[in-house]
Amino acid sequence: MRWHEARQAVLSENVANAATPNFHAHDLAAPELSNRIAGPVRTDVSHMTLASSQGLGRSNAVDGFERTPDGNTVTLEEQMMKAAQNQMDHQMAAMLYQKSLGLLRTALGRR
Repeated sequence: MRWHEARQAVLSENVANAATPNFHAHDLAAPELSNRIAGPVRTDVSHMTLASSQGLGRSNAVDGFERTPDGNTVTLEEQMMKAAQNQMDHQMAAMLYQKSLGLLRTALGRR
């Protein structure tokens, strides 16, 4: 969740500097998870996935980067799509965290 918060700050900085000459758009690299950590595995096509993960019918390929005559590389449409995907992933992580806490409370008999 902290990575999503940091990425949202970077994306909002890109949008804020959309008219700044020679500003280059930035993005955070996805965190590398160790193989020792067990994570969700998609075992069926109908299972939900994170918005930013490779899904069916979803293309993450970038056709190219636009550059304005003043050297700015921020494309507002691209930044807003990344921000929306980031928000959906953050909400999913928060929901999973909340549900896991509910399960723990139920297991402890505190519900």
